[in-house]
Amino acid sequence: MRAVDTNVIVRFLTADEPDQARAARRVIEAGDLFIGITVVLETEWVLRSGYGFASEVIAAGLRGLGGIAGVNFEEPAIVAQALDWMTQGLDFADALHLARSNHCTAFVSFDRKLKSRAKGLSPLMIEAP
Repeated sequence: MRAVDTNVIVRFLTADEPDQARAARRVIEAGDLFIGITVVLETEWVLRSGYGFASEVIAAGLRGLGGIAGVNFEEPAIVAQALDWMTQGLDFADALHLARSNHCTAFVSFDRKLKSRAKGLSPLMIEAP
């Protein structure tokens, strides 16, 4: 199994550099790939901040990538949950933090927006320090 970097996923999803996009497609179609959760996090950030893609477009692209045979996300259920919450208004990084903390009793943060946006989505209590 081979792990892939963010730039391979971005080239695959955007096809903005034709030669690299073809190479990325060959790598992904060959399968037997691992995509780490930190790579997913960075990919969302690049697509949102660098390319201006909407949450729904990013989620669809990453879900589609995860549906390709031989592509394996680290913690796929957590990634799926975070993508769902992102499309419902949470920042993806915050959604990922919450989804990975579901075994805890609370999530402590100074971020008031996180608390209001997570209400009704995550069962985790968001507490101020």
